Amino acid sequence: MGIGFCLACVFLIRAPDTARAVTHDVDITSVARVFLDQVDVNRYTLSIVDAQVPPILDPGQVIPSQCSPLPDDALETWVIRGFAFECDRDLTFDDILLLPWSLAGVVVLARWSDGTEASAYFRGNGAVVPVRLGELLAGAGSARRLASRYFALGGEHILGGVDHLLFVLGLLLLVHGFWSLVKTVTAFTVAHSITLGAAVLGFIPVQSGPVEAAIALSIVLLAREIIMGHRGRSHLVHRRPWLVAFIFGLLHGLGFAGALGEIGLR
Repeated sequence: MGIGFCLACVFLIRAPDTARAVTHDVDITSVARVFLDQVDVNRYTLSIVDAQVPPILDPGQVIPSQCSPLPDDALETWVIRGFAFECDRDLTFDDILLLPWSLAGVVVLARWSDGTEASAYFRGNGAVVPVRLGELLAGAGSARRLASRYFALGGEHILGGVDHLLFVLGLLLLVHGFWSLVKTVTAFTVAHSITLGAAVLGFIPVQSGPVEAAIALSIVLLAREIIMGHRGRSHLVHRRPWLVAFIFGLLHGLGFAGALGEIGLR
């Protein structure tokens, strides 16, 4: 058997998992977003943005020991699915919030009373998500550090996205000749960039369910074409691989935009 046929079999085996797993692994889809606001001297609010994340029932287990939860009417600010708390002193670099979620991670946006803002991605350990405030205080949210964090996260997403990598490899197996390869890769990249940019800028609403199903279907269709090519049957995918790469690239761009939205990069 040729490598193309074997790869197609892997595609067909992986496709059902792809549909269930949102075509992007849990390290992307299980990310929540949280706002931490300093509303007064030593007074803060913590708001949960994502509706699918469970509410925090015991704030005292989340905040540092020198802090205590405030009643709902203690502040004029209305807290969205969260709580307010007060501390005996300012929060410092050594303080940690323990968010009680078994998620892969949380993106936290901190807005301090002096007008500064910082955001960071914090990994979960399976039981809680430790939020080290040292990464959110002054100077911690520089562009270089943020870029470094998200670059590493993006690299893990790409390397862990077996389905996406198999799809690209499958396209390359259908290409014959250097210039055909250049056109195919360019078409996929351009299409990916078009829908990614449009979705991130808000021009195209991303409905994760239909997009994920369409990406899973694209993998199944590509696997079928690899098998047909192995049997000597030529279709549009074999004659115009760059065109198929462009069409599928539009879908994958939407999928990647959805992943970025899940980690707060919108």
